[in-house]
Amino acid sequence: QVQLVESGGGSVQSGGSLRLSCAASGSTHSSFCMAWFRQAPGQMREGVAGLDSDGSTTYADSVKGRFTISQDNNKRMLYLQMNNLKPEDTAMYFCAADLMVRPRCSWSPDDYNYWGQGTHVTVSS
Repeated sequence: QVQLVESGGGSVQSGGSLRLSCAASGSTHSSFCMAWFRQAPGQMREGVAGLDSDGSTTYADSVKGRFTISQDNNKRMLYLQMNNLKPEDTAMYFCAADLMVRPRCSWSPDDYNYWGQGTHVTVSS
């Protein structure tokens, strides 16, 4: 079992920054990929950034160069540093854990076993 709790969301103006955190408890060492997803109203949930167990990162094209995913050494905290935020980044952000070993982090929400409750990010123009 893995429990995930996100924090750090809020409202910022376009061009601003936010740092999201995800506190993980339980069997976090068994997670192959830890990832951030987001879901805007009326939209499907989409992958934003992933970090697999060997440290490789994956980013959606829409956030490359602006967002950075990282994890503490104990794998108890997952972070998403978001810079140069845009109004289209407005969404609920979720962290998720995938226990299956894969060639790389999956972008399919169905592949993730555990989810946090989400933290909301609003970017105004």
